[in-house]
Amino acid sequence: MPYFIYKTGGPLNILEKLGQADSYKAAKGLANELRRHLDPGAGRTVKMIFAENELAAEDTLSQPRELDASLAGDDY
Repeated sequence: MPYFIYKTGGPLNILEKLGQADSYKAAKGLANELRRHLDPGAGRTVKMIFAENELAAEDTLSQPRELDASLAGDDY
């Protein structure tokens, strides 16, 4: 299965495919290089995802993530 690299964020949170790679090392290198060229104030991020195909990658990235209350950061 390949790794897909997407740019996410912006006003409509639109996914933009930037590339893909067959190995983790190649995908991580590409993602890091693309992150270096992002404008920090634009509200966009580069995400890497391992998925069976492009449709599965976009579906996973489009789903909202649930917050785990135990990881909220409240230390006692």
